[in-house]
Amino acid sequence: MKSEKNTKKIINGFTGIVQANERGFAFIVPDDKIKYTDDFFVPHNSLGGAFNGDKVLAVPVKGTKDEAKIVKIIERCSKPVIGTYERGKVYPDDLRMPEVTVPAALKFNAKNGDKVVCEICAYRKSGQPSGKVTEVLGESGDFEVEELSIIRAHGLYEQFPQSVIDEADRVSRENILSGSRRDLRDKLIFTVDGADTRDVDDAISLEFKDGNYVLGVHIADVSHYVKYKSAIDEEAYARGTSVYFPDRVLPMLPKSLSNGACSLNEGEDRYALSCVMTFDRDGIRQSYEIFESIIKSRHKMTYDDVTAICEGNEKLCESYADIVTTVKNMKKLCLIMERRRAAAGEVNLDVREAKIYVDKNGEIVIPDYKRGISERIIEQFMISANEAVAEFLQKKNAACLYRVHESPSPEKAATLVSFLKDLGVNARCDTTAVTPKDFRNIIKTVADKPYASVVNKVMLRSMQKARYSENNLGHFGLASGCYCHFTSPIRRYPDLFVHRSLKSILHGDTKLMPVYVKNAQSAGIDCSERERIADEAERDVDDLYKTVYMSDRIGEIYDATVSGVTNFGVFCELENTIEGLIPIDVLPDDNYEFFAEKFLLKGRKASFRLGDKLKIRVDGCDFGRMRVLFGLI
Repeated sequence: MKSEKNTKKIINGFTGIVQANERGFAFIVPDDKIKYTDDFFVPHNSLGGAFNGDKVLAVPVKGTKDEAKIVKIIERCSKPVIGTYERGKVYPDDLRMPEVTVPAALKFNAKNGDKVVCEICAYRKSGQPSGKVTEVLGESGDFEVEELSIIRAHGLYEQFPQSVIDEADRVSRENILSGSRRDLRDKLIFTVDGADTRDVDDAISLEFKDGNYVLGVHIADVSHYVKYKSAIDEEAYARGTSVYFPDRVLPMLPKSLSNGACSLNEGEDRYALSCVMTFDRDGIRQSYEIFESIIKSRHKMTYDDVTAICEGNEKLCESYADIVTTVKNMKKLCLIMERRRAAAGEVNLDVREAKIYVDKNGEIVIPDYKRGISERIIEQFMISANEAVAEFLQKKNAACLYRVHESPSPEKAATLVSFLKDLGVNARCDTTAVTPKDFRNIIKTVADKPYASVVNKVMLRSMQKARYSENNLGHFGLASGCYCHFTSPIRRYPDLFVHRSLKSILHGDTKLMPVYVKNAQSAGIDCSERERIADEAERDVDDLYKTVYMSDRIGEIYDATVSGVTNFGVFCELENTIEGLIPIDVLPDDNYEFFAEKFLLKGRKASFRLGDKLKIRVDGCDFGRMRVLFGLI
């Protein structure tokens, strides 16, 4: 929806996207992130009628460092509004959005109290939007409806177009023919995944020859089935990634491919792209080879079972006697690789994650989760394959979507160093050029300290977000000079892009390579954006599950750690990773001052800093914000 308002050329103006705050002010994320490294603050009276998600033209406010005024709305946000229909209006779930007026003829049979999807059709002179209901999701407050509303709010859909389903069904019925592929069906190859995984991208093999480890990473050859610019390809590009929720998966590819023809299922012939690497006893890669293959996985192993085999579980060692020696050698190679990466400066932050699932009785379960040796084996092997493939494509000057992770900005690094100084930690690093080894040294310094987990979290916040780029900018977190994603083409489009580039080289087919090179920049931007949306959707649904989970525990008392400090309260994290807010108005009566760079809320009598240990009570749940509310004991 374009703005019809015209303005003269604005000197020193910049364009960007509005990120509104429910309290009335907003920030503008500039389009030119090279010229403008930080976002601009916009007070309510300078919004010029703009709403969250609008593309705007703004000018910096003279005499300020980071404040701006919006002078033109270039394009209105096209995202639909998700909210509750009530008497001719839709009240948005997203509190940053205005209510939308819906004429009776455009309410799509919505009843009062229904959760709906609403498309904004016009903006009145007052700025008030009007629109039409395009989908009724169900009764507001129903758990499944609330989850579906989050999915819709992020522009995600469960169903595939029929043309895509038909094409996927057709290509998935192709017979497996070895042709010119290398036949590895006699090799001891198996997969390792979660117990409920159905879209199996990767399989592994390992042989010990002449004192060297010969590691095979065999990846589903999705590009054999999903041809460039086909209906499936267009849909996969639009989705960008599979999205995983506690009770469902929204796959990038139709199930006939994701769970069927492409999935490296046990005992079934499958097309693969194999990366076979030779490592010496010190974990130094001596050589690698990438080729098309046909494989047959011997076993569908779970992470838990492989970890148990590594720990010597007799029953499992007997059941899987054919792979026990291989698994133990895999563990040895993994530990060697980890030591090498640590020496190189890999930033291995110990930040806990929640693993939420719904049990067979429909109950939400949030178990204690710790990564076992099996997860570490797969991680190290996949990283090694990703590096080899990235180096191969770089040497060939071929199209590639590199996975890049730039070093922290000097400002973020300085904030981290200041925070560490307040803790008594001397971080010896140049904040204008932080290296992975600097971060690794900080991790080692605080490893045995009670505030180690807090430092890890602040370090994570100081780092930039990894993204996809046509240029190789290195990967700070992995301390890797050349890295891409190759190992998950069933669930990530960048991996499929990389596969196509690889196969062009392997086949000596130069026809499409210039097209891939031309498309790499836009593909990197689009795939990074789709990843961001998927991450936000997964986080929002997790917050819904956590809020519902804690709604049955109101009044219970827990030990907690301060995980965030704001000017409106203190966030605390429980041992099960659930986070809640102690609003400032329920803190002990005091005159509090917020120090953002010190992660501190300071009063005359009481202060709250990141990492403080508190005892809290669950006071309630704010379902509008999907937030658990705590009280201080």
